[in-house]
Amino acid sequence: MDFLRKGQEEGEMILDTEGFKSMVNLRLLQINHAKLQGKFKIFPAGLKWLQWKNCPLKNLPSDYAPHELAVLDLSESGIERVWGWNSNKLTKNLMVMNLRGCYNLVACPDLSGCKTLAKLDLQGCVRLTKVHKSVGNATTLIQLNLNDCSNLVEFPSDVSGLKLLQNLNLVNCPNLKELPLEIGSMNSLKLLLVDKTAISVLPESIFRLTKLEKLSLNGCRFIKSLPERLGNLVSLKELSLNESAVEDLPDSLGSLTNLEKLSLMWCESLTAIPESVGNLQLLTELSINRSAIKELPPAIGSLPYLKTLSAGGCRSLTKLPDSIGGLASISELELDETSISNLPEQIGGLKMIEKLHLRKCTSLRSLPESSGNMWTLTTLNLFGCNIIELPESIGMLENLVMLRLHQCRKLQKLPDSIGNLKSLCHLLMEKTAVTVLPESFGKLSNLMILEMQKEPLESRGTQEHLVVLPGSFSELSVLVELNARAWRISGKIPEDFKKLSSLEILDLGHNNFSSLPSSLCGLSLLRKLHLPHCEELESLPPLPSSLEEVDISNCVALEVVSDVSNLRSLTLMNMTNCEKVKDIPGIECLEFLKWLYMSNCKACSLTVKRRLSKVPYLVPICASFRVTMFCPYLFLSFLYFLIL
Repeated sequence: MDFLRKGQEEGEMILDTEGFKSMVNLRLLQINHAKLQGKFKIFPAGLKWLQWKNCPLKNLPSDYAPHELAVLDLSESGIERVWGWNSNKLTKNLMVMNLRGCYNLVACPDLSGCKTLAKLDLQGCVRLTKVHKSVGNATTLIQLNLNDCSNLVEFPSDVSGLKLLQNLNLVNCPNLKELPLEIGSMNSLKLLLVDKTAISVLPESIFRLTKLEKLSLNGCRFIKSLPERLGNLVSLKELSLNESAVEDLPDSLGSLTNLEKLSLMWCESLTAIPESVGNLQLLTELSINRSAIKELPPAIGSLPYLKTLSAGGCRSLTKLPDSIGGLASISELELDETSISNLPEQIGGLKMIEKLHLRKCTSLRSLPESSGNMWTLTTLNLFGCNIIELPESIGMLENLVMLRLHQCRKLQKLPDSIGNLKSLCHLLMEKTAVTVLPESFGKLSNLMILEMQKEPLESRGTQEHLVVLPGSFSELSVLVELNARAWRISGKIPEDFKKLSSLEILDLGHNNFSSLPSSLCGLSLLRKLHLPHCEELESLPPLPSSLEEVDISNCVALEVVSDVSNLRSLTLMNMTNCEKVKDIPGIECLEFLKWLYMSNCKACSLTVKRRLSKVPYLVPICASFRVTMFCPYLFLSFLYFLIL
């Protein structure tokens, strides 16, 4: 194209308008990030769509009058005014004007001549302080977006012409203090978003917005109450007041018979929900997280379609109403970090519940026996609770997939019925007081992840506290990850440990066993073996060839390491402080080894050095107490051999 050439700056594109003169049938023109030179009046008269993102001009030239233009997209431009100070060249056929991200725009265009404009997008026009009064009479406008116009202070007071407006977005206009008093005249409005504005009241006329489906006042820190006639918004499906200063809700809330979502999160001045909430028969989601609500009204149990009730962080909430059992459709109940001390027996009536979250409910001491009646439960999260024991009925939760007991420091035992949890895949019980696993534990036929690590003792434990894994433990044939760090497992690990044939990650660090079974090499999928601080372990048997990491650091009694030449995938081996080990046979065969830690392994350091010195592809770069070696193999870039 002879009218296109590169500019002086790298990648800059300059177009000559003369080249468009002959394109009489041109309807769509995209010239994003380009510069134009020449006369704009010779642009094709029939152009329908002009997209010129990152337009470098301050305003469009006065000689350009696009009479047929339907879509004008100047988004992300430095433009200050669409046209000059006194000119209104906007075509009567214009339907869409996109000025999103025009960070220098100081004036909203005069829309008086627009007879078909349906969408005006001014999002992110941060220098815009007011909306031109002609916008209030844009009779065809359907969408108006002023999101992130952070300096906007004035919206047209006369909005009587906006009869077809459906979406009004004023989110994050923090200097906007009021809405038009006659906002009710926008009788087609479906979406009203005024999040993070400075408005203090909603106009009384808002009750006339009978088609409104979503009202969002999130982050409105100055609005303390809602109009009493709020209930007239009969089409409202979603009401969101998150982080607002609302102190109470009108009783007319119960008249919003089509409401599906009610969100009151972080409403720090809201202490109660009106009893009329029970009339919201179509409500599916109720979120009151981190609000100041002290109790839920008994009528809450009358919501037949409520699926999600979220009350996490409501520290003033001390109990649930007995009517909670009436929530026939609820699938998720979230009560994290509340002050609830017990759950009502009626909670067993939640026949559709799938997830129950009680994370960090430090006042909770137990679960009711009726918990076992929640047969559909798949996730039970008790992280950080002070429960002492689980009810025997928990074994009835045949669909439970995830049981999280991390940091339940007062939990002393698991019920014998736990073996009945045939669907359980994840059992997470880090830092509990449980010291013995029930014999039924091996019946957890679908258990894949078992995390039961404890905090290592500062000094070595006494024999009376040492434990032995139940005989059925080796029946966990689909177990993929086992973390039993610091469980103080004593004696010998049984030979039938090889039945854990699906293991990929095994962490038995900080335990008291003296030997590992020779059958360990049969774990053909094992990738990571962590045995740090096993201070009574005396020998390391042959290991599976699938291993990628081995950590036997601080095994101070370890003397014998079996031949490792078969560990062809090994990338890391940590033997720090294994001071009694005299040799690592086969170490010279590990061509993918990247990290070898042998600090304070004085007994074997010279032997290992001799072995590695015979490897032809290892070229010493630095010979001293700290030796770095380079290997030309594709997957082995550096081998660090540390003897400090």
